[in-house]
Amino acid sequence: MQPVALVVGEALVDVVHRSDDSVTEFPGGSAANAAVALSRLGRATWFHTCFVDDHYGRMLRGHLESAGVELASDPAAIDHSSSAVATIGPDGGASYVFDISWHLNPLDLPDDVDPVMLHTSSLAAVLSPGAEEVLGVVTGLRDRALVSYDVNARPAVTGTGPDVVTKVERLAAVADVLKASDEDLEALYPERSVAESSRALLALGPSVVVVTRGGDGADWFTRDEEGTVAAVAVAVADTIGAGDTFGAALLDALWERGLAGAAHRDELAALPGDAWRELIGYAVRAAAVTVSRPGADPPHRHELD
Repeated sequence: MQPVALVVGEALVDVVHRSDDSVTEFPGGSAANAAVALSRLGRATWFHTCFVDDHYGRMLRGHLESAGVELASDPAAIDHSSSAVATIGPDGGASYVFDISWHLNPLDLPDDVDPVMLHTSSLAAVLSPGAEEVLGVVTGLRDRALVSYDVNARPAVTGTGPDVVTKVERLAAVADVLKASDEDLEALYPERSVAESSRALLALGPSVVVVTRGGDGADWFTRDEEGTVAAVAVAVADTIGAGDTFGAALLDALWERGLAGAAHRDELAALPGDAWRELIGYAVRAAAVTVSRPGADPPHRHELD
């Protein structure tokens, strides 16, 4: 059996409008970015997603193939491929307008692959009907894989409020590693501080909650300890794909530490603070590479070694 990472979630094309009035198209989407990042870091990666054979779909297929990402199902489960129009502000931050179709055909992994890491994120977790299909995949494979969930909220598409929070929390309850940004938590839980929301999510079941804060680094919360890892100072081209790279690199670091697979769930829960600082420091370095260049362009292994 070949141990692999399985990423479940949306693939779309970012149409990027910059302050100099230039417009460029980048294949991406939160889950697609994470799949490409994992593959570039040397992990055999399969991707369960949807797109069709149109202009954007052909861009996505070529992008995934060039990164060595395998498709885990027939992606043609929708009527048009998805896109996001991103406008880059003066600070490099991106705001989005989405055209999303989200639905999955049945998972179709070969018999000889073993999904030891399972990652999902963002729109996939909360946008129906695909969200219910994602939850089914995660619960069906949780006895084999460590589960990672990146909240990556998109209020412009999904809104906020109790229904969205319920969908976020049902995946948090079956995740081992939960990642969110401070902006995600402020949008979902405006009545609480980021730290309070992190601890509340931790109480649902994950072994760790990691909160990214852009240029202020990342905070982490476990049942026994909390800490902060500083950001790496770089010139920011834009922030597209930075959080997705961070999440993928954290999984890669856990895999390198021998923690891939559900059999290592107790070991993950027992990791001390020094280990989390090292693991998250690696993820911070990987994300810094991505923000230093345009679009979702995560690093290859040699760029971090």
